[in-house]
Amino acid sequence: MFGVTATPVIADEADSKKPLPTIPSITSSQADNAFLVVTSDYIIGPEDVLEITVWKNAELSKQVQVRPDGRISLPLLGDISAVGKTPAQLTEEISSRLKAYIETPTISTTIKEVQSYQIYVLGEVDKPGKYPLKSKTTLLQGITVAGGLTQVAARNKIVIFRFTKEGQTKLRASYDDIVVRDGSKQNIELKPGDQIVVPSETMVVLPSR
Repeated sequence: MFGVTATPVIADEADSKKPLPTIPSITSSQADNAFLVVTSDYIIGPEDVLEITVWKNAELSKQVQVRPDGRISLPLLGDISAVGKTPAQLTEEISSRLKAYIETPTISTTIKEVQSYQIYVLGEVDKPGKYPLKSKTTLLQGITVAGGLTQVAARNKIVIFRFTKEGQTKLRASYDDIVVRDGSKQNIELKPGDQIVVPSETMVVLPSR
């Protein structure tokens, strides 16, 4: 799918000293598009770009990007939670709320750009940042992709923040439980938009209430 420059055959010793041509890299967004097929049951995630069309009403039609808090903003309606819903579910909610202003609104929701197939690995890992979620990935695999834990990582106090239909939820995991003890249930499959936070042992951890 992506073109690359072939490495030339080395003809002699002089040629061997010449720098080899650079192979173009595939950006994370290209990789996402290569592995992702958007179907009718696609779940909207943070940073996805949506096109909301209200039939015969250009003023209410809008292209919007889902914010990190999982919401979008639309004329008249204000903020609407979009993360965790299918396009059909979001369309139904927008249509229901617009009935206060339009008798029989006709709405369509289209995924214009898929940006949410990413995970975020933050805190005490070697390479914190955003990583493309190309296929089924577990918590341990996500940490490994980010270079593994640092020496000061609170390895048994890992937190995963996840968006759901009800809002943001918090999951906890212990690295030692997963690796050393029978804690395989904590090695969860990561979902688009998951934020893995590995705190430092020096951080003050408040007791849960």
